[in-house]
Amino acid sequence: MIKQTQSDTELEEKGWATAKTLAEALPYIQIYDREIVTIKYGGHAMGDEAVAKLFAGDIVLLKLLGISPVVVHGGGPQISAMLNRAGVKSTFVDGLRVTDDATMEIAEMVLSGAVNKEIANWITRAGREADVRGVGLSGKDAGLLMVEKATRIKKDPDSMIEQVVDLGYVGEPKVVDDKLLRTLINDPEHDYVPVIAPIGVAEDGLTYNINADTVAGAVAGKLNAKRMLLLTDIAGVLDADKDLIRQMTVSEARQLIEDGVAVGGMIPKLETAIGAIEAGVEAVVILDGRRPHAMLVELFTEHGAGTLITRDPVQ
Repeated sequence: MIKQTQSDTELEEKGWATAKTLAEALPYIQIYDREIVTIKYGGHAMGDEAVAKLFAGDIVLLKLLGISPVVVHGGGPQISAMLNRAGVKSTFVDGLRVTDDATMEIAEMVLSGAVNKEIANWITRAGREADVRGVGLSGKDAGLLMVEKATRIKKDPDSMIEQVVDLGYVGEPKVVDDKLLRTLINDPEHDYVPVIAPIGVAEDGLTYNINADTVAGAVAGKLNAKRMLLLTDIAGVLDADKDLIRQMTVSEARQLIEDGVAVGGMIPKLETAIGAIEAGVEAVVILDGRRPHAMLVELFTEHGAGTLITRDPVQ
């Protein structure tokens, strides 16, 4: 005869709480069933091994719940660390790293090499019991990302004359060839998760570094993703008073940029969200990737997490 102890009772209560959470998540799980969700994984959370393992586990969970996750990753802090070791200084324009020959070589080594393969490996390890496998790719694989050179225009603060800023080997996605991605997503016998490094090739064969947010938006638009999640190292979009904005429309996002409320790296994030929604993505969420299970809270709970950006209502 085995009697129940206090410890058993506590474990049983936790079990009931877990069952209740799963039951409450059912309506949201059905919403995303067999849909594509593109996830941009970046920020300083990528450097925390414990958080990275949780992220990989959540990606596997999404796959096993019938969702098709596609991961696009950044690696800014990792690139900066390697550049510092090499004695190469970085400058930024509107959140984009100016990329010369030396910087491009290091960026590709870090992004397509160490970071990309590490994320793919974490997903494969997290999904080994169910045989979910991360597949590391860059935009150079199978012509996935064709790019054109990016430029930015800045006003001289004294003369107010507009000048074109040369960003070097910084590109913007021109064509996304989704054949390989759809082959991996739709494989009838294997559960593959594409993991994409933001490196692309121009028509002249030169390699370009691309803002990972921009890549995620272009890929999400091409794949007609149900959602795009931009995981970063801030809680979401902040207003002029530094308060979190829970939800906004495309027009309101544009206004934040025009008013100068959105600055630095938030500008390309909002521009990416706007472009993705206009390309057919239902909604974009900017949320804090440092918080454990942030993706699950966003997708499977009523409250969500971060800032939800949607298209303007039809008049």
